Amino acid sequence: MSSESLHEAPEVISAETKDLHRAIVSLREELDAVDWYQQRAEGCTDDELRAILTHNKNEEIEHAMMVLEWIRRRSPVFAAHIKTYLNTTGPITAIEAAATSGGGDPPAWDSGPASPSLGIGGLKGGK
Repeated sequence: MSSESLHEAPEVISAETKDLHRAIVSLREELDAVDWYQQRAEGCTDDELRAILTHNKNEEIEHAMMVLEWIRRRSPVFAAHIKTYLNTTGPITAIEAAATSGGGDPPAWDSGPASPSLGIGGLKGGK
């Protein structure tokens, strides 16, 4: 039961904190299940069973992302860090360095979809 891992007496914790705890415990359990299914699928010698285990793993990933989205919607701190780090490209530690150095937004090469352009313009037409 998730309440067994509370670090404070339930009566001194707000309903919001209890719900966040439930979500974090659920996220952890979903990620554990992803890990278990991944290992089992990789170790499996039967193709049909491997396909089932992979399907199950992917369902657990879906569940984990649903819980993570619930957390993002209710926690401004989680939301800010998700905005900073998710759906970026480039070295993650460079994103962290830019975000924590007071340098504002991460470097331009870290935001948006990956592009084959180096950002130096084309060789044709003088652009």
